[in-house]
Amino acid sequence: MRKIGIVLKYELKEYFASKGFMAFTLLLAIGAAVLLFLPRFVDMSGMTGVQVVGQGSAAGETGGDAAGAQDGDRDVFLYLDQAGVVREEVLQQMFPEEDWQAVADEAALVAGVENQEAQAGFVVTGATSYDYYVYNKAMTDTNTAIFDQAMKQFYRMDYCEEQNLDLAEIATMYDVPITIQEQILNKDTSSNFWYCYFLVIIVFMLIVMYGQMIAVSVTNEKSNRAIEVLVTSTSSNSLLFGKVIAGAIGGLFQAGVVLGAVLLSYQLNRQQWGGMLDMFLHVPGEVLVTFAVFGMGGYLFYAFLYGAMGALVSKTEDVSKSASGLMVVIMVVYFFSLVQLSNVEGPVIKILSFLPVSSYSTMFARIAMGTVAPWEIILSAVILAASIVGAGVLGAKLYRMGTLRYGNPIKLGTALKDIKKNEA
Repeated sequence: MRKIGIVLKYELKEYFASKGFMAFTLLLAIGAAVLLFLPRFVDMSGMTGVQVVGQGSAAGETGGDAAGAQDGDRDVFLYLDQAGVVREEVLQQMFPEEDWQAVADEAALVAGVENQEAQAGFVVTGATSYDYYVYNKAMTDTNTAIFDQAMKQFYRMDYCEEQNLDLAEIATMYDVPITIQEQILNKDTSSNFWYCYFLVIIVFMLIVMYGQMIAVSVTNEKSNRAIEVLVTSTSSNSLLFGKVIAGAIGGLFQAGVVLGAVLLSYQLNRQQWGGMLDMFLHVPGEVLVTFAVFGMGGYLFYAFLYGAMGALVSKTEDVSKSASGLMVVIMVVYFFSLVQLSNVEGPVIKILSFLPVSSYSTMFARIAMGTVAPWEIILSAVILAASIVGAGVLGAKLYRMGTLRYGNPIKLGTALKDIKKNEA
């Protein structure tokens, strides 16, 4: 333990004495905090629905100017009513951000859209049919979906007039208000989904970014022959465990500072944001604790494996090739975890929640969004802890075997055979 402590202290000093590491951490934390404090100083009411706090009447005057500017920038929509069914007041209700103009013929409408004098054009050819003209259709274009509703409204109005029916009375019958009071006895999966999604991505990024950093750190020692001195003064177990734990602490420190700045800044400005980011950043305390336990466990598990991959090569440019198989496993687990988040009670995610390669995200998601028996949590945690120790021991053996080998990268299969042969 003393030797591990010496290596750990040295490696931590390398992280925290690095101006680049500390500056990048502070830059990310400050940048995130500044963005989340923006609604206190900038009128973002158009997005948040909340006026800038403390501006009073000045905010109202500014809002008026902004509204005037917005009116000047309104899109123009053209329409040609060949069926005699269009009611412009309905269009204005359903498209409140656009100005509508009638045209004399279809050629004028097409010319207006082609010259980009109008955003879009509609030619109503019948009571239930129309042609839509647009110059460049965006992926987020919802004009036809809204105009469909307008056409249905035109049809209902005409039908009720012909049949001497009261449209308002019929609409009241169909749109009768329903009162519902939800009593959620355990978890609200829909509310918890997005912050689980957000936290799974964070753990994935930690594993990939800092795992690669640990592998490169191990390889650097081989490339400058420093490892020849180190292995004679301490054990391979002490070296690998010290380096990996130091990398884990460094990564968790950086992620903790940034994530802490984000969560704290949002809590301080939650009212100004109108709660619109709650789905991502209003995370319950017990969920954060679970995330810390399983997230850190998964991070340590992969960190040891990355350290072992770094010991199999002698040049830093070969690290990516050596760790490519491990990266494939991480990516497959990552995508399976995200896909299964919407079905946390399904058999696939239940199986994944007990595997050490995936429990860091899937068990955490099950706890946050579903029902998990205490024995399942304990069993998963024990398997993960045992796997961390196993990965550390295996990594140390690979580290010891690969440290004094230089030249071409060593294949993992070959390294495992050599270890088995030496132990036989």
